[in-house]
Amino acid sequence: MLKPGSTIGILGGGQLGRMLAIEGARLGYRCVGYAPEGDNVAAEVCADFFVARWDDTAALAAFAAQCDAITYEFENVPLSVFDTLPVEPVFPPRKALEVAQDRLAEKRFVEGLGGRPALHAAIDSRADLDDAVERIGTPGILKTRREGYDGKGQWRIASAHDAESVQLSGGPAIYEGFVDFGAEFSVILVRGQDGDVRFWESARNVHRDGILATSSLPAGEAIAGQVEETHALAKLVADALDYVGVLTLEFFATTNGPVFNEMAPRVHNSGHWTIEGAVTSQFANHMRAVAGLPLGDTATVAETVTMTNLIGKDSASAQTLLGEPDTHLHLYGKKQARAGRKMGHVTRLTRRTGSGQS
Repeated sequence: MLKPGSTIGILGGGQLGRMLAIEGARLGYRCVGYAPEGDNVAAEVCADFFVARWDDTAALAAFAAQCDAITYEFENVPLSVFDTLPVEPVFPPRKALEVAQDRLAEKRFVEGLGGRPALHAAIDSRADLDDAVERIGTPGILKTRREGYDGKGQWRIASAHDAESVQLSGGPAIYEGFVDFGAEFSVILVRGQDGDVRFWESARNVHRDGILATSSLPAGEAIAGQVEETHALAKLVADALDYVGVLTLEFFATTNGPVFNEMAPRVHNSGHWTIEGAVTSQFANHMRAVAGLPLGDTATVAETVTMTNLIGKDSASAQTLLGEPDTHLHLYGKKQARAGRKMGHVTRLTRRTGSGQS
């Protein structure tokens, strides 16, 4: 258990790191960040921040020298960083990144635990793609196996003709058949160092142009009926990885049961509603887990919750939303609004009768 005044390092400088650092400070910890050059909005709320390349071993050593524990805010931190960091512990564990950084490895890992992903195939050549399209069928989606998020690194294939026109980049890819689903949802859990696992209520997610637009509660009957099965699978994943921190698994709700989409070994955009909508937010519980503290209650405190991402210029007039009842605005401090960029989010609550107004 980290004593108050200890330092927690955060790899990555985006909005997730920013919100983690805020919660770390509330728990009495000093947070130090590390990320390559960029719009590192987490730096504004960290006690210290290192701007250096991922392969700068001297900078990594200086960063680690300040840290009593280290975590990360996104899953594309190069694994080589963990080979050079001269400090333990790092939470979540390296194994979680190894699995999550490769979409094919991720699907095979979850399949091995009894999960059911979409039909898929590894793509390393034009012949592989042609065979996958013939075997799995269309429509489908071609994705890079590594990196890519918010719709980046993905190409929809509506027909065999579309597949012929795709220019393969030369890197490993994966082809997935489309899933006929009624809704999308996330399972978000936190696992402590003692193995204690707690779940937040699953929200219904709506995406636009490959980017999460809204997460809302209650999620509806189609999702509610599949939560028990997905919770069981998510716990198997967390236990198999000896996981510590917040873990997110995304699913499609179908008439034949839940279909696994992908996992994220970190706090997640679809869990932002927990800041105001749950007793303990995903950010607070992640930092509790990293510090070895008891986990907090994850119960929902409102009758309804809707989290809406503010993307691009949507954030320009966001402050006017504060005039609405029980509405909570989070702007991430990013300097330039551009299409597809998450600039902030707003959460609207309907309180349970007698619970009062925040």
